[in-house]
Amino acid sequence: MPERSPFSCVLWDVDGTLVDASEGILRRLTVTLEHFGRTPPTRGELSRWIGPPMFESFQVNVGMSADQATEAVTFYRGLNRNEGYTVSAKLYPGVAGLVHDLHAAGVPQSTASSKPEVQVVALMDHFGLAPDLEAIVGASLDERSLSAKSDIVREALRRLEANGVDTSRPVLIGDRHHDVEGGQDAGVPVIFVRWGFSWPHESEGAQAAVDDIDQLRALLLVDEAAPDRD
Repeated sequence: MPERSPFSCVLWDVDGTLVDASEGILRRLTVTLEHFGRTPPTRGELSRWIGPPMFESFQVNVGMSADQATEAVTFYRGLNRNEGYTVSAKLYPGVAGLVHDLHAAGVPQSTASSKPEVQVVALMDHFGLAPDLEAIVGASLDERSLSAKSDIVREALRRLEANGVDTSRPVLIGDRHHDVEGGQDAGVPVIFVRWGFSWPHESEGAQAAVDDIDQLRALLLVDEAAPDRD
Protein backbone atom coordinates (compact mmCIF):
# COMPACT_ATOMS: atom_id res chain seq x y z
CA MET A 1 0.00 0.00 0.00
CA PRO A 2 1.35 3.50 -0.81
CA GLU A 3 2.79 5.44 2.11
CA ARG A 4 2.79 9.11 3.04
CA SER A 5 4.12 11.17 5.92
CA PRO A 6 2.36 13.47 8.37
CA PHE A 7 5.37 15.76 7.93
CA SER A 8 6.10 17.89 4.85
CA CYS A 9 9.87 17.41 5.23
CA VAL A 10 12.32 15.53 7.43
CA LEU A 11 15.62 16.89 8.79
CA TRP A 12 18.25 14.45 9.98
CA ASP A 13 20.99 14.92 12.55
CA VAL A 14 23.99 12.79 11.50
CA ASP A 15 26.31 11.72 14.36
CA GLY A 16 24.43 9.38 16.67
CA THR A 17 21.32 9.41 14.48
CA LEU A 18 22.25 8.25 10.98
CA VAL A 19 25.96 7.50 11.44
CA ASP A 20 28.02 5.91 14.19
CA ALA A 21 31.42 7.54 13.81
CA SER A 22 32.41 7.04 17.43
CA GLU A 23 35.45 4.83 16.78
CA GLY A 24 37.13 7.45 14.59
CA ILE A 25 36.08 10.34 16.83
CA LEU A 26 37.60 8.69 19.90
CA ARG A 27 40.83 7.91 18.05
CA ARG A 28 41.23 11.47 16.74
CA LEU A 29 40.30 13.02 20.09
CA THR A 30 42.91 10.90 21.82
CA VAL A 31 45.65 12.01 19.42
CA THR A 32 44.54 15.65 19.56
CA LEU A 33 44.21 15.96 23.32
CA GLU A 34 47.49 14.17 23.98
CA HIS A 35 49.13 16.54 21.47
CA PHE A 36 47.86 19.51 23.49
CA GLY A 37 48.72 17.96 26.85
CA ARG A 38 45.16 17.16 27.88
CA THR A 39 43.60 13.91 29.08
CA PRO A 40 41.63 12.14 26.35
CA PRO A 41 38.15 10.78 27.06
CA THR A 42 37.27 7.16 27.60
CA ARG A 43 34.64 5.61 25.34
CA GLY A 44 32.14 6.00 28.16
CA GLU A 45 32.79 9.75 28.17
CA LEU A 46 32.16 10.21 24.43
CA SER A 47 28.62 11.44 25.10
CA ARG A 48 30.24 14.68 26.29
CA TRP A 49 31.86 15.12 22.89
CA ILE A 50 29.44 13.80 20.26
CA GLY A 51 26.68 16.26 19.47
CA PRO A 52 27.96 19.77 20.19
CA PRO A 53 30.42 21.49 17.85
CA MET A 54 34.01 20.47 18.65
CA PHE A 55 34.94 24.14 19.10
CA GLU A 56 32.52 24.25 22.02
CA SER A 57 33.48 20.84 23.40
CA PHE A 58 37.19 21.62 23.64
CA GLN A 59 36.32 24.61 25.83
CA VAL A 60 33.64 22.98 27.99
CA ASN A 61 35.23 19.56 28.45
CA VAL A 62 38.92 20.35 28.89
CA GLY A 63 38.91 24.06 29.71
CA MET A 64 40.55 25.42 26.57
CA SER A 65 40.29 29.10 25.70
CA ALA A 66 38.58 30.09 22.45
CA ASP A 67 41.97 30.52 20.75
CA GLN A 68 43.20 27.16 22.04
CA ALA A 69 39.96 25.50 20.92
CA THR A 70 40.37 26.99 17.45
CA GLU A 71 43.88 25.51 17.24
CA ALA A 72 42.65 22.15 18.53
CA VAL A 73 39.78 22.04 16.03
CA THR A 74 42.21 22.77 13.20
CA PHE A 75 44.51 19.96 14.37
CA TYR A 76 41.60 17.54 14.83
CA ARG A 77 40.13 18.34 11.41
CA GLY A 78 43.55 17.85 9.84
CA LEU A 79 43.67 14.33 11.27
CA ASN A 80 40.19 13.68 9.95
CA ARG A 81 41.01 14.98 6.48
CA ASN A 82 44.20 12.94 6.25
CA GLU A 83 42.53 9.81 7.56
CA GLY A 84 39.45 10.14 5.38
CA TYR A 85 36.05 11.33 6.53
CA THR A 86 34.39 7.94 6.14
CA VAL A 87 36.98 5.69 7.78
CA SER A 88 35.48 3.62 10.64
CA ALA A 89 32.04 5.21 10.16
CA LYS A 90 28.98 3.00 9.83
CA LEU A 91 25.25 3.50 9.50
CA TYR A 92 22.92 2.55 12.33
CA PRO A 93 20.81 -0.50 11.43
CA GLY A 94 17.76 0.29 9.32
CA VAL A 95 18.32 4.00 8.80
CA ALA A 96 19.32 3.70 5.14
CA GLY A 97 16.15 1.78 4.35
CA LEU A 98 14.01 4.40 6.07
CA VAL A 99 15.71 7.26 4.24
CA HIS A 100 15.20 5.43 0.93
CA ASP A 101 11.54 4.70 1.72
CA LEU A 102 10.84 8.32 2.68
CA HIS A 103 12.32 9.41 -0.62
CA ALA A 104 10.24 6.84 -2.49
CA ALA A 105 7.14 8.19 -0.72
CA GLY A 106 7.96 11.69 -1.99
CA VAL A 107 9.04 13.11 1.39
CA PRO A 108 11.80 15.76 1.00
CA GLN A 109 14.74 15.27 3.34
CA SER A 110 17.86 17.14 4.43
CA THR A 111 20.65 16.72 6.91
CA ALA A 112 20.97 19.25 9.71
CA SER A 113 24.27 18.33 11.31
CA SER A 114 26.78 20.00 13.60
CA LYS A 115 29.53 18.17 11.70
CA PRO A 116 31.32 20.30 9.11
CA GLU A 117 29.34 20.17 5.89
CA VAL A 118 32.25 18.85 3.84
CA GLN A 119 32.28 15.77 6.08
CA VAL A 120 28.51 15.33 5.93
CA VAL A 121 28.61 15.43 2.12
CA ALA A 122 31.37 12.80 2.09
CA LEU A 123 29.42 10.53 4.44
CA MET A 124 26.14 10.85 2.54
CA ASP A 125 27.93 10.08 -0.73
CA HIS A 126 29.81 7.16 0.82
CA PHE A 127 26.66 5.52 2.17
CA GLY A 128 24.58 6.18 -0.93
CA LEU A 129 22.12 8.50 0.82
CA ALA A 130 22.89 11.68 -1.14
CA PRO A 131 20.41 10.91 -3.99
CA ASP A 132 17.59 10.69 -1.41
CA LEU A 133 18.30 14.14 0.05
CA GLU A 134 17.09 17.48 -1.26
CA ALA A 135 19.83 19.26 0.70
CA ILE A 136 22.94 18.32 2.68
CA VAL A 137 23.55 20.84 5.44
CA GLY A 138 26.24 20.92 8.11
CA ALA A 139 28.36 23.37 10.07
CA SER A 140 30.96 25.65 8.59
CA LEU A 141 34.45 24.17 8.52
CA ASP A 142 35.64 26.36 11.39
CA GLU A 143 32.50 25.44 13.39
CA ARG A 144 32.08 29.11 14.29
CA SER A 145 30.46 30.88 11.32
CA LEU A 146 27.63 28.34 11.28
CA SER A 147 27.57 26.04 14.30
CA ALA A 148 24.52 26.56 16.53
CA LYS A 149 22.00 23.77 15.98
CA SER A 150 19.11 26.21 15.61
CA ASP A 151 20.97 28.09 12.88
CA ILE A 152 21.80 24.85 11.08
CA VAL A 153 18.13 23.79 11.22
CA ARG A 154 17.09 27.18 9.81
CA GLU A 155 19.68 26.87 7.04
CA ALA A 156 18.36 23.42 6.14
CA LEU A 157 14.82 24.80 5.92
CA ARG A 158 16.04 27.75 3.86
CA ARG A 159 17.74 25.47 1.33
CA LEU A 160 14.71 23.19 1.14
CA GLU A 161 12.46 26.19 0.52
CA ALA A 162 14.84 27.39 -2.19
CA ASN A 163 14.31 24.00 -3.85
CA GLY A 164 10.55 24.48 -3.76
CA VAL A 165 9.93 22.21 -0.79
CA ASP A 166 6.93 22.70 1.52
CA THR A 167 8.47 23.35 4.94
CA SER A 168 5.21 24.05 6.77
CA ARG A 169 5.32 20.77 8.75
CA PRO A 170 8.98 19.91 9.33
CA VAL A 171 10.42 17.48 11.83
CA LEU A 172 14.00 17.03 13.08
CA ILE A 173 15.34 13.58 14.00
CA GLY A 174 18.15 13.72 16.57
CA ASP A 175 19.80 12.02 19.51
CA ARG A 176 21.01 14.81 21.84
CA HIS A 177 19.52 17.60 23.90
CA HIS A 178 21.24 20.00 21.51
CA ASP A 179 18.89 18.71 18.80
CA VAL A 180 15.85 19.18 21.02
CA GLU A 181 16.86 22.68 22.07
CA GLY A 182 17.94 23.68 18.56
CA GLY A 183 14.70 22.40 17.07
CA GLN A 184 12.63 24.23 19.65
CA ASP A 185 14.51 27.46 19.02
CA ALA A 186 13.90 27.12 15.28
CA GLY A 187 10.26 26.18 15.76
CA VAL A 188 10.73 22.59 14.55
CA PRO A 189 9.40 19.57 16.49
CA VAL A 190 11.92 16.87 17.31
CA ILE A 191 11.70 13.09 17.36
CA PHE A 192 14.40 11.83 19.70
CA VAL A 193 16.19 8.54 18.93
CA ARG A 194 17.71 6.66 21.85
CA TRP A 195 20.31 4.64 19.92
CA GLY A 196 22.89 7.44 19.88
CA PHE A 197 25.05 8.87 22.65
CA SER A 198 22.47 10.45 24.93
CA TRP A 199 21.58 10.33 28.59
CA PRO A 200 17.94 9.41 29.40
CA HIS A 201 16.91 12.95 30.40
CA GLU A 202 18.02 14.45 27.07
CA SER A 203 14.76 13.54 25.35
CA GLU A 204 12.83 15.99 27.54
CA GLY A 205 11.07 18.52 25.34
CA ALA A 206 10.98 16.29 22.26
CA GLN A 207 7.66 15.66 20.55
CA ALA A 208 8.34 11.91 20.76
CA ALA A 209 11.15 9.51 21.65
CA VAL A 210 11.81 6.16 20.00
CA ASP A 211 13.96 3.17 20.87
CA ASP A 212 14.38 1.60 17.44
CA ILE A 213 13.99 2.16 13.73
CA ASP A 214 10.57 0.50 13.57
CA GLN A 215 9.15 2.96 16.09
CA LEU A 216 10.64 5.84 14.11
CA ARG A 217 9.25 4.51 10.83
CA ALA A 218 5.76 4.32 12.37
CA LEU A 219 5.92 8.05 13.14
CA LEU A 220 7.35 9.13 9.78
CA LEU A 221 5.41 6.94 7.35
CA VAL A 222 1.78 5.83 7.41
CA ASP A 223 -0.41 4.01 4.91
CA GLU A 224 -2.19 6.31 2.47
CA ALA A 225 -5.56 5.11 3.75
CA ALA A 226 -4.74 5.83 7.40
CA PRO A 227 -6.24 8.98 8.96
CA ASP A 228 -3.98 11.88 9.86
CA ARG A 229 -2.58 11.86 13.41
CA ASP A 230 -3.69 14.68 15.68
